[in-house]
Amino acid sequence: MTSPIRVLLVDDQELIRLGFRMVLEAEPDIVVIGEAGDGKAAIAQSAALAPDLVLMDIRMPELDGIAATTAIVGAHPETKVLVLTTFDLDEYAFGAIRAGASGFLLKDAQRQEMLSAVRAVHRGDAALAPRITRVLLEHVGTQLWTVAVDEVADAGYRSLTEREREVFVAIGRGLTNAEIATTLYVGESTVKTHVGRILAKLGARDRIHAVILAHRLGLVGR
Repeated sequence: MTSPIRVLLVDDQELIRLGFRMVLEAEPDIVVIGEAGDGKAAIAQSAALAPDLVLMDIRMPELDGIAATTAIVGAHPETKVLVLTTFDLDEYAFGAIRAGASGFLLKDAQRQEMLSAVRAVHRGDAALAPRITRVLLEHVGTQLWTVAVDEVADAGYRSLTEREREVFVAIGRGLTNAEIATTLYVGESTVKTHVGRILAKLGARDRIHAVILAHRLGLVGR
């Protein structure tokens, strides 16, 4: 039996944390190991508890979610950060992605969508729920594309096989593994293998990093 996903909840509103806790702890494969009401507490709790995933609010007193994400990912690269956003403050959300967050979760997300996002970010498979990915790509404009394509990523792209490039472009368009499998007429397990190899060759942290690189390389229309 695999270990449950250990989650740290970070939000300055206690009722929101309570609601998320109730949803998450109803699942057998997820456990909430702690809570924090601001960025400073989030950093301290991450160091003390070593969560698998931090559910991170953006706007908080003391220290915001962007600065907290930078500190947590920098000190604990094995910890994934899933950002809470309403998309009415895009610059904050994009700043968190640049800081190292692995995905977005809309605050008005449905229960199952939230659970799917938590599990996806944890496994590094689909770092964003499909709807959220597409909203991100629709709203991103030019704000996120300041992320540079380094030599490792550029060389990694050149080393991709033709099939891997097809999968990479599909990732950049926000498709899930199941959607890529349907589009390319291959099995979903085959797609998952391709995704793993693509991330490794590109030196990409996770799937959202691959989305950014696909756009920076000009493979997906803006």
